[in-house]
Amino acid sequence: MSDENIGGADRLDKVSRRDLLMAAGLASVGGLAGALAAPTSAVAQTAQPAPRAASGNTGTSLGARLRGVQHFGLTVQNMDRAFEFYTQVLGGTEILRDGNFSGDRIQNTLLLAEEIRARQEHVNPRAIGVPDLRSGAQRLDVRFVQFDNVVLELLQYRDRDQPQGTGDSYAPPHNLTSPAYPRSMHICFYIRDDVDFNQFVRDLEAESARRGMTNVKANRIVTAATDQARLALPLDTNTNRITEGPSDGWSLIYCKGPEGEQLEFVQVLGRAKQTFGNAYETRRRAVGGGT
Repeated sequence: MSDENIGGADRLDKVSRRDLLMAAGLASVGGLAGALAAPTSAVAQTAQPAPRAASGNTGTSLGARLRGVQHFGLTVQNMDRAFEFYTQVLGGTEILRDGNFSGDRIQNTLLLAEEIRARQEHVNPRAIGVPDLRSGAQRLDVRFVQFDNVVLELLQYRDRDQPQGTGDSYAPPHNLTSPAYPRSMHICFYIRDDVDFNQFVRDLEAESARRGMTNVKANRIVTAATDQARLALPLDTNTNRITEGPSDGWSLIYCKGPEGEQLEFVQVLGRAKQTFGNAYETRRRAVGGGT
């Protein structure tokens, strides 16, 4: 952070993001498997911190030193729009927001590898999408959103003179959005067992459209040549239900979010739910969470 404005970035060094979440009274997530493995009371119990490994844990495997997935991050073009979708449409709860991050320390923490690559390729780092947090020409804002078993971090990089929340993003979104591209990622949300999956998809698109988020589009299990034709398909085409093999009981659909991000919604019942539950218990015993 610039010398005259020591703030958010320095706080990231003094207090880890996990500590911030714990200070808000929220346990870090153990992952989808934990939610599938046990009822709510048991999940709450297993969400407590696992026993610490002995100090100087040189002989402890890396996996045994992890507590699980803490959050997924999504860089957005419009922070307020994305925040509205994940809190008001999907029902997440704001944990905290912070911003105006800049300076050497945050630049190196987040972007050092890209800067090294730019030097190796003899190009200006801006040409490969690296913002200048170092001088403060660009700033980073973040908001954390809590769901039942996962935390989502929204990030926006913007020019210094752009307002937080609604200001223009530093860089344009990727045009190539197919999930088939290597390094593409998606966020998967777990739908409760008693929810009508088909109706959930229809309501999600309708509520998003009502808010002007017409780019929230869910796929169907049959072919459609246009968005209009896709929306006119029968309700029962909204869900891909797997009814055989190891994934028996798994239902899913892919959907684009308001920022063009790739989302997945799943419902896990039957054989698939049992498989995930068994795997969770095996993992818990292996890392010392129970016998």
